[in-house]
Amino acid sequence: MPSRPNFSVPLSRTSCVIGPRVNMTKTMFMRNGLLPDAPFMLNERNISECSSHVYLGRVVNMMNGLAAEMSGRRRAMWGAFKNIERVVKKTKNIRFHAHLFDTAALPVLTLRKQSEHAVSVIQRAVERTMIRMSLNTLVQKGLRSSELRRRTKIRNAVVYAKKSKVRWAGHVMRHSGDR
Repeated sequence: MPSRPNFSVPLSRTSCVIGPRVNMTKTMFMRNGLLPDAPFMLNERNISECSSHVYLGRVVNMMNGLAAEMSGRRRAMWGAFKNIERVVKKTKNIRFHAHLFDTAALPVLTLRKQSEHAVSVIQRAVERTMIRMSLNTLVQKGLRSSELRRRTKIRNAVVYAKKSKVRWAGHVMRHSGDR
């Protein structure tokens, strides 16, 4: 059986030479499929293992990519919709429904866009709920969601996210560096 390379020795030496010390009480590691199930040691101390970590607002894990983040985004989207649901039920103005969706629910959904398909699935579910509240007869007639979206003027979440990203990039380009 081939011996496993010990990557912790160069890491330990380098961390001592560079300057800042590794805080051994806070240091953890995440195991991928290439790392065997042996304990990970650094400076002759056992490093604890974690299965997921939140880094820059995004859940990082080695098991199931975006599932945890998308379920959190889905909960946030429905939470934002629940805030405006009572108003949507009481008013009959379709354009006002679209405005409420664009201002309250859409920014929550597109805040950090990683998976366009999952975003569009969540958007369609919320749109169906909104449309069911106001355009029940159109749903019964079997109209497509694109036709309902055109009539209600609800923005497409994926297109909105792309335009927001371009708008932000333009803002950064115009930003002067002497702030």
